[in-house]
Amino acid sequence: MILAVSLSQNLPSPADGYRGRFAPSPTGPMHAGSLVAALGSWLDARKNGGQWLLRMEDLDTPRCIPGADQLIQAQLLACGLHWDGEVTYQSKRQDLYQRALERLNTLKLIYPCSCSRQTIANTLAKRGIETPRNQEMVYPGTCLPDQLRMNPLEFSETPKTAWRIALPPNCHIGYTDLALGQQSQDLNTEVGDFVLRRSDSLFTYQLAVVVDDTEQSITHIVRGEDLLSNTARQIHLQQVLGYCTPHYRHLPLVLDEHGEKLSKQTLATQIHTQDKKHALTELRKAANHLGLKDLPDSENITIAEWLLSATRAW
Repeated sequence: MILAVSLSQNLPSPADGYRGRFAPSPTGPMHAGSLVAALGSWLDARKNGGQWLLRMEDLDTPRCIPGADQLIQAQLLACGLHWDGEVTYQSKRQDLYQRALERLNTLKLIYPCSCSRQTIANTLAKRGIETPRNQEMVYPGTCLPDQLRMNPLEFSETPKTAWRIALPPNCHIGYTDLALGQQSQDLNTEVGDFVLRRSDSLFTYQLAVVVDDTEQSITHIVRGEDLLSNTARQIHLQQVLGYCTPHYRHLPLVLDEHGEKLSKQTLATQIHTQDKKHALTELRKAANHLGLKDLPDSENITIAEWLLSATRAW
């Protein structure tokens, strides 16, 4: 097992006020897009003298590949991106997510749902609503009871059902993204009541990431722009659970030749980190995508020296 390692030489020491994180899913090796997210979040933490944590988001166990977590850690270390503390795994934190779900149940804010994706699609079609490709379907509220129950249900009473959060009317979330400026989303019309625990009993990303960020005292979240649309949902969950809301910064995506986001699902090529030369080349491409200019291009520079220059330029 790869354990946590110390900060790179000559970089700022951790400060108590800033805690960032990189949270990849171990569904395959890192590609150019995930390195951009890793480098951007690492640089932001180091520039602010903060801590940078590593979390494996392995909740969706059917999609996780054995050994991918170790490969990702090895790739990060090859690029000089050292993390603070031990690596955490969402699969080992189920009790935390269950407690949060039970809290929402006590607050009478969630309800069971037996709708399949096809059922939702058929309902929307009957209403003349078409969902564009690669966009989530807005839940039409099929299973939402006329009145939320007087007494919370036991989860054992509703086997093989999903659990959704009941949004209040006019649930409009506005916030300032540190890179993109003012953002807003109407959760009622753009998302609908969203799932917190799936019908196969797996907790969803939305709930787990909010619980993890709070439990780990994360103050700054730097991640890819593909996750921008999730932010309003996560802020709403933070609000109803009484959590603090971190600062958000979303980074530009790396696209393929078809204009699609690089992803493991589309068989994006993994980064090459087999030696210092290849790792530095990958880092330079990531830094260029992040808009960092005038970084040293000497072949003789060490990765630690290059990262120090990149930190100063961030």
